[in-house]
Amino acid sequence: MRKPKLHWSLKDSIQRVIESVAPILQITLAALIGYSISHYGLGHAIPILAVTVAITSLGFTRDARPRRVVETAAGMIFGIALSETLLTFFGQGLWQMAAVLLISFTLARFVNPSAAFALTVGIQSMLVFLLPAPDGGVYMRSIDGIIGGVVALVVTALIPRNPRAMAIKDGDRLFDVFLASLSSLRTALVNVDTQVADEALKQVRRSQPLIDNWRMSLDTAISISRISPFLRKHREDLSDQVRLFRGMDLAMRNLRVVVRRIDFLLRDGQKRPYLADLIEQISMGVSILAEGLDQPAKRLEAQQCFIEVIHQLDPKRFGIADQLTEASVLLLLRPMLVDLLCATGMSEDDARAELPKI
Repeated sequence: MRKPKLHWSLKDSIQRVIESVAPILQITLAALIGYSISHYGLGHAIPILAVTVAITSLGFTRDARPRRVVETAAGMIFGIALSETLLTFFGQGLWQMAAVLLISFTLARFVNPSAAFALTVGIQSMLVFLLPAPDGGVYMRSIDGIIGGVVALVVTALIPRNPRAMAIKDGDRLFDVFLASLSSLRTALVNVDTQVADEALKQVRRSQPLIDNWRMSLDTAISISRISPFLRKHREDLSDQVRLFRGMDLAMRNLRVVVRRIDFLLRDGQKRPYLADLIEQISMGVSILAEGLDQPAKRLEAQQCFIEVIHQLDPKRFGIADQLTEASVLLLLRPMLVDLLCATGMSEDDARAELPKI
């Protein structure tokens, strides 16, 4: 068996660091605040759990929603408090360690369905179990954990990572793939090239992670905007972006079907310039819509482009009404154009009303 080749790119590494600057600063600040409150404010000598809870609750994950921060912090604090309680009753030792871990995992799975929550509880319980007990009595470490969790939540609200910008960037990436697929599709139609059509099909099939990333970025931005005074002014724009995302999500799903149908259609070797022209018009509208990610006025401009295209989607217009295989492509483009119109902000009923009668 061949060993998989390791791929490393300096450009990707630098880009990853640039994208992580905001989380790095946010996490560092939270750790310093958590430590300062526990050490200088409460006099705890080594408040390691105030720091670890703050760091882990924020993390580098794309999902920076306050709910996830709270759930992570709660899991850690639960593990810390549970371990301290069991230590009080059982003491330290090998069998006690096994008992603490078994009980921690069992209770964690009982109170929360998340596997990550259970692992968090188990790790924190072992951290507490194995570290020397601090001065100050029982539950000092639990207090440190609570401080770390509260600091993480406050920092999320007051010093957000600009999730709106992340959502726009994720949207741009999806639009890039959508436009690249349309471009490949047009080339395949102009040159009657099934190989190019196959490549377009591969492109659209790999788009799901981009959709998932955009969805998560938007969910995060909206969640933070509910508690952050700095993102409150963007709530309306974020709601518009959700409509844009939903339309593009459905349009991408329909594009996969369209590409697959055209890939099959091209195997007869016939040129279809009218279809290539339609794809080019759709591509122009999508390019304008992509600018609408941070320029709302562009969405209305894109809407007019899509209306012009959707009015043409009648097989009789191109004399192919009796050619089911070819006419099916136009019929598949119809729901995709409805989705694109919905992405511009038009209601589904209004978008469907623009469809020509068949």
